[in-house]
Amino acid sequence: MAESISRSLRDGCLEGEHAPALTIEDSLASPFGSHVFDHFLANLASQIADGTSQARGLVLVALNRSPSFYIDLLRRKGVDASLVDKWVRILDCYSDPLGWKNRIPPLTNVQKPSTREHVSFFRDVRDINKLLSSVLDLGKGFVGQGKTRFAVAVDLVSNLLRHTSLPSVAGLLNNLRSNDQISCIFWLIHSDLHEPRVSAALAYVSTVVASVQPIMQLTDEHRSRRDFLWLQKNSCKAKFCVRLKRRNGRVKLLAEELHMDQVGVKFAAVTSENSFVNKSLLPKVQFNLQLSDQERVDRAKVVLPYEHQGNGEAIEIYDGRRSLSDDQKDPHSVQPSTFSATTDAQANSGNGEIHYIRDSDDEQPDSDEDPDDDLDI
Repeated sequence: MAESISRSLRDGCLEGEHAPALTIEDSLASPFGSHVFDHFLANLASQIADGTSQARGLVLVALNRSPSFYIDLLRRKGVDASLVDKWVRILDCYSDPLGWKNRIPPLTNVQKPSTREHVSFFRDVRDINKLLSSVLDLGKGFVGQGKTRFAVAVDLVSNLLRHTSLPSVAGLLNNLRSNDQISCIFWLIHSDLHEPRVSAALAYVSTVVASVQPIMQLTDEHRSRRDFLWLQKNSCKAKFCVRLKRRNGRVKLLAEELHMDQVGVKFAAVTSENSFVNKSLLPKVQFNLQLSDQERVDRAKVVLPYEHQGNGEAIEIYDGRRSLSDDQKDPHSVQPSTFSATTDAQANSGNGEIHYIRDSDDEQPDSDEDPDDDLDI
């Protein structure tokens, strides 16, 4: 499932469609969202460097960590340093997000940090319009005048929401996604720091929502030694739940296991061992939701209404287009008092026929009279 997300980011968008957008959510109970973000960032940067991605460059909006951290991260993941300088542009919103350091006179004995060509400083994250223009300006270095696209990554939207409103942030992400120069976009958010409407608004502008959730949540009522031992054993594991919105409007829910190690995150299918749920955490109910073996056998023997069992005999179903035989006539049907029966020859003929229904008190016509005389044409 994680591979399919990486493939979606790599393939980008079709002509005339919005770029795919990925939201990564985590919480304090399972704080692995930054590692998941680093995983997709490194994979996409490697694919861009190899030329297998639709995007020809990557613009990273650094709000939570310094640009030097991401440069070292990409190098540790195996991306060549020269390719990082060529295909990656970092918008530094971490060093001075509100422009306070720029207003303080620099000290003479403090050496200024060395700046790189592919790192640009941004000193006012409250100006969303300026932030949007800065991201697009950095991407113009990749696309030029052609139809080449570039990818955008925002490492932590929660820091951006500290300084500006939700409609402004949602509008920024939506404008980037709808821009014809953007191939794909993804971001990270700490969902437990915000109201539920924040996660709902970001999920609305996303095509994929990946949520990192704990395998088991302990409450004050269920804190036994067994629970803590199980939790300690699985402290480096989490559930990776994905909500995928397809082009036809359908929503697909998927889940995987996330494992943390010294190298990074790894994804695997859900196993029976890690799908264990402590029975003490189940709610106490007054009825049983499971069926015993004898109850299953008894349920299988019940003949449902309108269920044709056959009982060894041929099953005949009346299709409504042919007459029933005399022994198969419905006893509940109501017959008219007088019915003009047709002869066998007339019944076998394929011509249309007219049947006359008369009351018993009506005078019967003479045999030599033409029956057509009674018809009003």
